Amino acid sequence: MEKHFPIETIERCHKETEAVIQKETGDFLSRSVSYLKENTEEFLYIESPAFEAIRIDALVLEIDDVFQTYTALFGLGLQKKLREPMKSFLDANLQGDGIQYSMLFSGDDGVWDVNVTLNGMEGFDETLTLEQAVQLVVRFVADLVDAAKDGN
Repeated sequence: MEKHFPIETIERCHKETEAVIQKETGDFLSRSVSYLKENTEEFLYIESPAFEAIRIDALVLEIDDVFQTYTALFGLGLQKKLREPMKSFLDANLQGDGIQYSMLFSGDDGVWDVNVTLNGMEGFDETLTLEQAVQLVVRFVADLVDAAKDGN
């Protein structure tokens, strides 16, 4: 896969309370992404300085309790006026049945709250490690940002 990028924070958190269960080291990301399916009451909160380049501050990975899909959640620092090119990119690049994404602009923060299914991303499968899943999301978001800026 790609070269490793620096991870500042990895926290396993409880979905109900958002309490930190345990802080992890980068080695934790060598586990299979299926860890999330085996621990549905948890989500992973990840911070990396590499996220700044794609305009997100942190990434959450979890299993969607209703649809049983792998999900990435993040705040995306793009202007509200870029809604249509963002939507076009997501519609064209997420495959599968059911809801593949949601996005809501938060005027207070000036960021998009984005929720996308990893299952809908090209190249995703349950044999990936958590690190590979993070890299997949990073590439996907970088492409989304480029498409949104080009489409404006």
